Amino acid sequence: MSRKVNESDCSLPQRMLAEDRGLEPFGSTTPRKLSTIGRDVKSQQGWRSRQQTSSQRISCYGLEMKSELVWERWEPQREFTKTLVLKNVHSKLQKLIVRPPASKVFNTLIPRSILISPGTSFSMQVTFKPQQKCEYEDNIEFQGKDGSFSVSLRATIPCYALEMPDSVLLPLCAVQNSTQASFLLRNVSKLQTYFQWEGMAPFHLSPERGLLGPNQECYITVVFQALEALVYQEHATCRFGEESETAQSSCTVLLQGVASYPYLLLRNLSSKDEKPQCDAVLDFGSVAIGQNSQKFFHIFNPSPVTASFSFSLQSDSVPLLELEFSCDVSRGTVLPGESLQASVTFTPAVVETISVEYFHLKCSGALGETRLKVIGRCEGPKVSLSSSVVDFGFVKEGGTVEQTVEIVNSSPAEAVYQMDLDGGGRHSVFSIQPASGAIRPNGKVILRAVYRPTHPIIHHRRVACLILHREPVFLDLIGTCHSKLQQPTVLKAEHLLRCYQRPDSQHSPGGMRQGHASGSEQTSVLCLLEERADSALDWSISPMQQYVQATQGCIDAVSSASASSTSHMTVAPSELVFHHKPSSSSSVSFASSQSVAITNYTGEKLSLLWTAAPNSPFSVSPPSCDLAPLKSTSFRVNYDPKQPSALHGAQLECFAYNKDQLDDRYPRPPWCLTVRVVGHYFLPGQEPPTPCCVLKPPGLVFPALGVLSYRTTVIQNRGDLPLTFCLDGGSEPALAEAVSVVPSCGLIPPGCHQILTVRTTPSEESPRQGFSVSFRLNGNKITKELKVVSVVESVSVALEGDGSLYFPPTAVCSQSQRSHRIQNQSHLPLRFQWNIPEDDQGFISVEPEAGVLQPNENSGQVWSFSPSEEKTYNLRPTLTFWPVHTPGFSESQQRLKVVGIGFKGFIEAEKSLLDVGEILVGSCKPLEVLLVNKSPCSVTFSLSVQQSPVDEDPETESSGIQLQFERATMTSQSTLLLRSTIRPQRQAQYLWTISYQTLNANGSASSPPQVLCEVQATVVYPTLMVIDVCTGGSVGKLSKVHLWKLFSLDRLNMHLRSSPTPAELTHRGGRKQSPSVFTDSKLNFDFSAAPLHSDPSVFVLIFHNPCSNPVEWAFLINQLEDGEEKELFGISPRSGTLLPGQQRAVYFSYSHHFVGPKQYPVVLKLAQGREILLNLKAMTVEKDSSYLHFPSKRHVFTSVSIADSTSPRQPSFALQVYELHNAGARPVHYQVDASVLSRLQTDNFNHPLLRCLNPKGTVLPGQTAVLEWIFSPLEAKLYQMDVPIHVENGDTAVVRFEGCGLRAPELSYKNLSSSSESVASEQSLLKRPFPGQLVFLSEDNVSFGDIPVCSRSSRLLFLINLSHSNTLHFTWNKSHQQLVQIKPDEGTLSPGETVLFVLTFISSEHPTCYQLDVFCQILQEDELVQYKNALQRWEKEKERQQTEFIITDKKLLKTQPILEEDEHVPSVRQGPPIRKYKTLPPIYDGTELVSTLFTKSTRAERRVQREAARLWKRPEPPQPFVLQLWVTAHSHSLPDYLSHFPKQFQKLHRYLQSLNSEKPKPSNLDRPAAVSSSTLCPEKHIVGDILTSLLWCAIDDPVFMELLNATPCKPIVYMAQQPGPSSPSSKPAPSSPSQRVAERGKQRRPVDTEATAESLEKLPQTETRRRATDLPGDTYEHFLLGITQSLMMEAVRGELVLTAHPHTNILPSSHRSTPKSSDREESGSLEVGQEPAGTDVPLSSSQ
Repeated sequence: MSRKVNESDCSLPQRMLAEDRGLEPFGSTTPRKLSTIGRDVKSQQGWRSRQQTSSQRISCYGLEMKSELVWERWEPQREFTKTLVLKNVHSKLQKLIVRPPASKVFNTLIPRSILISPGTSFSMQVTFKPQQKCEYEDNIEFQGKDGSFSVSLRATIPCYALEMPDSVLLPLCAVQNSTQASFLLRNVSKLQTYFQWEGMAPFHLSPERGLLGPNQECYITVVFQALEALVYQEHATCRFGEESETAQSSCTVLLQGVASYPYLLLRNLSSKDEKPQCDAVLDFGSVAIGQNSQKFFHIFNPSPVTASFSFSLQSDSVPLLELEFSCDVSRGTVLPGESLQASVTFTPAVVETISVEYFHLKCSGALGETRLKVIGRCEGPKVSLSSSVVDFGFVKEGGTVEQTVEIVNSSPAEAVYQMDLDGGGRHSVFSIQPASGAIRPNGKVILRAVYRPTHPIIHHRRVACLILHREPVFLDLIGTCHSKLQQPTVLKAEHLLRCYQRPDSQHSPGGMRQGHASGSEQTSVLCLLEERADSALDWSISPMQQYVQATQGCIDAVSSASASSTSHMTVAPSELVFHHKPSSSSSVSFASSQSVAITNYTGEKLSLLWTAAPNSPFSVSPPSCDLAPLKSTSFRVNYDPKQPSALHGAQLECFAYNKDQLDDRYPRPPWCLTVRVVGHYFLPGQEPPTPCCVLKPPGLVFPALGVLSYRTTVIQNRGDLPLTFCLDGGSEPALAEAVSVVPSCGLIPPGCHQILTVRTTPSEESPRQGFSVSFRLNGNKITKELKVVSVVESVSVALEGDGSLYFPPTAVCSQSQRSHRIQNQSHLPLRFQWNIPEDDQGFISVEPEAGVLQPNENSGQVWSFSPSEEKTYNLRPTLTFWPVHTPGFSESQQRLKVVGIGFKGFIEAEKSLLDVGEILVGSCKPLEVLLVNKSPCSVTFSLSVQQSPVDEDPETESSGIQLQFERATMTSQSTLLLRSTIRPQRQAQYLWTISYQTLNANGSASSPPQVLCEVQATVVYPTLMVIDVCTGGSVGKLSKVHLWKLFSLDRLNMHLRSSPTPAELTHRGGRKQSPSVFTDSKLNFDFSAAPLHSDPSVFVLIFHNPCSNPVEWAFLINQLEDGEEKELFGISPRSGTLLPGQQRAVYFSYSHHFVGPKQYPVVLKLAQGREILLNLKAMTVEKDSSYLHFPSKRHVFTSVSIADSTSPRQPSFALQVYELHNAGARPVHYQVDASVLSRLQTDNFNHPLLRCLNPKGTVLPGQTAVLEWIFSPLEAKLYQMDVPIHVENGDTAVVRFEGCGLRAPELSYKNLSSSSESVASEQSLLKRPFPGQLVFLSEDNVSFGDIPVCSRSSRLLFLINLSHSNTLHFTWNKSHQQLVQIKPDEGTLSPGETVLFVLTFISSEHPTCYQLDVFCQILQEDELVQYKNALQRWEKEKERQQTEFIITDKKLLKTQPILEEDEHVPSVRQGPPIRKYKTLPPIYDGTELVSTLFTKSTRAERRVQREAARLWKRPEPPQPFVLQLWVTAHSHSLPDYLSHFPKQFQKLHRYLQSLNSEKPKPSNLDRPAAVSSSTLCPEKHIVGDILTSLLWCAIDDPVFMELLNATPCKPIVYMAQQPGPSSPSSKPAPSSPSQRVAERGKQRRPVDTEATAESLEKLPQTETRRRATDLPGDTYEHFLLGITQSLMMEAVRGELVLTAHPHTNILPSSHRSTPKSSDREESGSLEVGQEPAGTDVPLSSSQ
């Protein structure tokens, strides 16, 4: 959404939050509410609408025109004209009356009226002539026949206006990166506008400034660069206008951006789980030398922003040669949720080494970096010969013998080999083809060995098979040549056995003669030779060293394997290079020669024989000679090329043997000496050909140790011509001496190669970057360089954390672990070993303790710390490391500083006691215990639970609580949520104790169990309880106690609270199943009785769920039974679920359609709980019969103490009652059988055990009679007395009365006080109205408890109108007016109104148990008004019929209504008008009964209907809604009350009046006590009203209130009332009413209560005393009662808070009275006062 900003309103800032637009994408057109401050939004909308509608045409009353004329570009003092065109689009002629513009700046020259024909137009010129630069507005009004309309005339001042979006939301941005978005900036004005942006970081706008022409637009680019991960909201201000006035106008755009940290993960595709790893590892395994391996992985971006990264190989040391690892991705960008595939290539360089490197993934803006470890092993070739000895046997001179041998490569690497033998084979009696080549991985090559002897001697040559990157293997070639004249002994393979034994330093050829090889020894010689070739003996030197010595001309035995420092034969030099340079091209001789010397270090005379090669440019002279012991001889090696411009090379062979041993039985192999010769001859001006060769590898790295080391490389001739190479030692002579190359010269045929062995001893003086060894090729200046790195470096290992390791605080006897890394910073693999001092080994340990570190490898160790006590540990383990391949190398050491602290750890629960409430048996309930570790160390602990039922003895059962875990570790200052499940199996009060034990490093307990918390739960079965009952219909007038007995609700609640039997738990009946027979609990639900066809008996029970769990309940009926009882009894609803604390009304009804008793079984089933069989009983009697209903034939009296066995009329005995209910339609006369009572008296020593005070009487229909009984036991036992009650014209009922005598008087009084509150005990919960109830009484049961005789007690009740539309009238019955008084006794309740009642109970002079039922009738005003109106019309009609005469016209007689007086009249025969008609049938059941009587005559049926329509019954009064109030009390005689209730007696403030005292004489100060309070009622009301009016006026007077506030505060004086003559003792006078008045006024306006009280106390003491004595006590009571009612009504309305802190007045010590006054708290009612009846003592001030 874009907006237009004018110059007039753009200077006001716009404050819009990102929440208003919900971070909508840029360019969204979703409408939104914009927040503007200080400007009118409507003006902007009007500006836009005016711009749009100024060019639009409108149609009005058939005329089409422009809606307005606007002048935009104008200047003052000039005229501008516009044309207004009116077009008549109507079909009729239009006549218009024109009213010109009122202002002078707009002018038009048109007539007053114009006519416009249909389809024509009328044009009028409007001239605008402004006088000054301001806006003008006017209009032209047109009046037509159909109405008037106007055209607006406006002149506007051009202003600058830009259109831009309100806000711009930029894409999500990564930290340290940038995103951008663009929005359109448009100049919607007709002025050239200059703009300039003032942005705020991290937003940058481009272009920052510019110039826009009219209606020109440009795109503004916003770049968002975030440095932190935040939500950014900044206002970019755009100042626009003229270029010189850029600050004149401005507007803002809200720029919004969100920055987030990027994050990248490395996912290894080779792993099976492909889960993100923190340190990804790429393991290449073993890779063959010369090959490479490639592995792939993914760089995944899980963040919501685009991530830019760099991926590089980082190493702490500088690589010596080329890197072995490389990655094809070095940097890039990954979109959110996507991944980038990368690969790492491993190219190994050194065999039998492990390479380790680390790639680091750095993401721009990320909080950390990710490391990728790459590791690979280089595997070299493994070459072996099929046989280590080739025996050519006995060959004739000049003959040729050929044998084969296999060379096998058992590795995956390609093996490059070369046999160290003359390539052409002309200068040696032995030749092998192919002499060099490559063996495929796991392949083999067959070599052909040829033996061409030229002299009859024994031949033996040990040929080295050179392997690139491996040590050489040796092949022994033996053969014996014979001639006709000479037959030397044949050399066998077993003859070489002694050559591989360690010879003496002065070995003589004769030594071979000693001993004789056995046969078994001869057969195993080859095996021994092969084993010798595979693994050298301990005393032997390495194969590489043997080869180098033999090549350099040092032969120490035939085998060349002696460890002796003295060689037997030497040849020097061992290599000859002929660089022949003729002086001129005409030179004829090309020959040249060099000498070699052979030295014999043995004690034998040896013969030397050179192997001659015909047609070879190389020759030796003399070809043979003898050499004496310890002598040397020289030979000339001649180079005589046959033609110039050629390259030559050969390996000359010379055998040294003892002629005397040729015929020995055990010949000794001869020595073989070789000289490598290279020569070339080029004429002047001729240059050798340019060689084409490569050196693999081009560089060699020697181990960084100061020991002799060997490495191999190969020169491959890739050209078509042979080439020669020669080591050039002139460039760096010092380095050349340290490095030796074998061979240093030679000839390489085309396509062949030469393996070079480089030997050196690294030193510290060698350059670290290495040096070059040059080879001159073809004797020319062309060289090939080999880089050699041979430097000694000290081994180094870096310890993480600068050599320090700190453990967190650790619990004593437990264990904490820390990881620590070490890094090998050298180029050698190192072996390390951690050494922990013996004293510290019990505290710390490390894993692994030893291992191998490859170069540049990081290794992590896990250190464990286990303190044994509370202290700080400083430990110093040592790291020892040394190179792997040199065990004798000096060891290096580093110390690690380890610091740890031991603490005693502990944990605790957030709550030490958890009460989970009630749990159903068999159910489960989750429990969460929050564990807190407040110790400074981590604690490892185990949990245990101990279970103990509280209410019963513990039984052997499984634990009812299951913990989620039993072992855990909590870090310091942390919390852990322990989840568990409680699943008890039986009903009990459970207490679980959760304990913990700290664990040591081995996992065993290190401390005794400690209590963590206790969990208590009450395991119950689901239960319900009935808390209230009400009735309707035929039983609507029964008392609540009577209803409670009819339905046996006490027993029902008792059964519901009890535990179910196993059979009940086994039977899990559904809601629609039939009742079961598994229950033993049976109850009777008695619906009482009613006459036939009367209203149904309706009982409403309020079920309450007292548990903390939902309870599912259902009433199960027999689905198979089909009888009338099923239709008569009704239950609604039959099933349901009650949530905890929820209440539900269940309706029970019975329809009285059939005469007689009815029963119907119903089962009340609680899910997983009780199952109770309810027997529904009901009785229907005939209409004309009488029926006395007994709810129970058993009645239990309240227990009485036997200590009070005196006269039956003694006041100490309490009256007890028994109710009789008349359920019939006629009065019932009853009489108690007195003979049974007399017989009881006779049987008990003439003591009146049981006496009825009203043994006979009459019970009216629907009413209840009360039988008064006095029970006086003689013994402390249970009495059972069957008393018949005779009913006139009815059956006799025998009622069993039971009573118990008690010895302790206190028990009897407790039973008396508790027996009257059985019903109220179940209703102590929050009382709620019944469904559909219009009026609500605050309490249904009021219990006054134990009171003395002749006393008066009061309670406050409230009657609330629940209706919001109906006005109600209430009337209290006055049947118990002598005992119970309710004020007001009648009145009206407006909708929602609350009325306060004062219930006063006056006990009689005899001790009695009171159980009174007080009724309140409620009538709706609208029904009462309708009844009165209908009754008035009926009476008028009756009066009219009585005064008017009768006309005998039949037509008029039929229209005259017939009046009926009685409500239920079976026949209508009264009065003359209906004398001729028969008796009409009843109308209560419609036409069903009528149709049965007149089924044969339809005319009579119609006549009956007409008569019924004419019948006008007398209107019946509306049926009232009855509220019942059950009032209970127990009065005691004064001595009993003083002895048994002394505390309650002290709380009562009253005067006691003696019944036997004489009347006092009147005096001037006292009024006679005999004067009735009723005679003072007029005076009492008048005085009370006057005092109340005066006090209210005083409180409302501001002047009086100011005086009260200014009056100093003094203590309130309480005056004592003068005792009257009728008072046995003086009582304290009531407190002054000033406090109550002040409290009452405090609610109306802020008044100082204490000041008010003090001002009232300023009256003279005599005046106060006179007024206190002159006024009667009832006046005080009336006055205080009015104040109390006002306070309570204000509390109900919420105007007064009764729980506020009370204001306390302390009485002076001289005026304090001994009895204390306090309020008596009862459930649901407020006690107002209590005093003996007939006294004039006012209520206590505290009440």
